[in-house]
Amino acid sequence: MAKIKKAVLAYSGGLDTSVILKWLKKTYGCEVVTLTADLGQDEDLGGIGEKALGTGAAKAYVEDMREEFARDFIFPMMRANAVYEGGYLLGTAIARPLIAKRLVEVARDEGANALAHGATGKGNDQVRFELAAAALAPELFVIAPWREWNFRSRTDLVNFARESGIPVPVTQEKPYSCDRNLLHVSFEGAELEDPWAEPGPGTFELCAPVEKAPDEPEIITIDFEAGDPVAVNNEPLSPAGLIKTLNKLGGRHGVGRLDMVENRYVGMKSRGVYETPGGLILRTAHRDLEGLTLDREVMRMRDGLVPKYAEMVYYGYWYSPEREALQALIDKSQERVAGTVRLKLYKGGVYPLGRKSPHSLYSADLATFERDSLYNQADAAGFIKLTGLRLRGFKKP
Repeated sequence: MAKIKKAVLAYSGGLDTSVILKWLKKTYGCEVVTLTADLGQDEDLGGIGEKALGTGAAKAYVEDMREEFARDFIFPMMRANAVYEGGYLLGTAIARPLIAKRLVEVARDEGANALAHGATGKGNDQVRFELAAAALAPELFVIAPWREWNFRSRTDLVNFARESGIPVPVTQEKPYSCDRNLLHVSFEGAELEDPWAEPGPGTFELCAPVEKAPDEPEIITIDFEAGDPVAVNNEPLSPAGLIKTLNKLGGRHGVGRLDMVENRYVGMKSRGVYETPGGLILRTAHRDLEGLTLDREVMRMRDGLVPKYAEMVYYGYWYSPEREALQALIDKSQERVAGTVRLKLYKGGVYPLGRKSPHSLYSADLATFERDSLYNQADAAGFIKLTGLRLRGFKKP
């Protein structure tokens, strides 16, 4: 067992991380510093620092990271139009590199030589945290209690908590394993472990069921600069404020629900329900504006790289040299992706209605079905003949 003098723990204040805090002190005999990140999970974090200190933490950090999360992690990913396996907008995955980065910073500030997280040995988050730590601070030890301790159930954790004097609220256990932040909320477990079972009503948190969504559509506009959204309905907003606004607008109309079976990086298939109303609206609007402003071959090259980019985020390679190189290419492509998109939100759908840009590559004079002087239709015959040359197999026409 490595000699751990001080560890920094990613701390939510729930049962798992409270037990981990106490377990770290008992098992490693080390000081524990906690970090609680406000990523827009819509929880009351008042008193969480005091709870950590009361459970044995030497120091407790509670930090608002919402703007950094939106600006430096969500927006770069949105510029890439990243989507994993055709549907998942990576709401959980994109939060992990930010938490890991701040864990490393706190560890260096506090003179700690280890990081600790509450991710289980079955999931993707263990990989994401630890690959980020490997890239940013390979000298630090990483402790993953779920891979080390002998607890095998929630009952085991509750019993340990009571024996250790950790307050355990007497509440009905939520049936789902949930992750929520500014971008999304996810649900796993309970009836969702049966891929045939319909998601229960408890999986509706951000989004209204489409049956209960308004019968009248809502028209909105989103303004972009250099690939990033900057205003909704002509109102300039901060990155976090903009996503929060779109979540509210989209959620009211049932926009952003996804039920899928995905492939975890560790090898198993997993079924989850995701609600990402603001993210889906942004991706739809951004892709639509690119149709007006992005060069055809640049778009095709970028689109061919999107699955790889999404895998990098999902698998935990945010700080890899390949992701950073690909991000530079994507950001270069976004320099002229600016303008306004008008959309309709209705019964779970997002429908672009119009788009305009000072950098538009669209020419009405060239595309018109009416008479024009820019395009000689007879020229197309030679184009088709040369393009189809290889298909003729050198046979005479």
